[in-house]
Amino acid sequence: MEDKREIFDYNEAIAELEKIAARVEDPATGLDEIDRCIRRSDELIGRCREYLRCVRTKIDTL
Repeated sequence: MEDKREIFDYNEAIAELEKIAARVEDPATGLDEIDRCIRRSDELIGRCREYLRCVRTKIDTL
């Protein structure tokens, strides 16, 4: 059976968040797009926090 879990890449998430921030700051971006950006940002930030908590736990156990 194939493992379908997505591998999280922290650096890619940060790069995507930077792109989202630029999109939101652009006056040409519509409200619907800003709403999608905010929802995606919330998801990415949550995953980044989870990743950092896991890394911190691993470091603390060393």
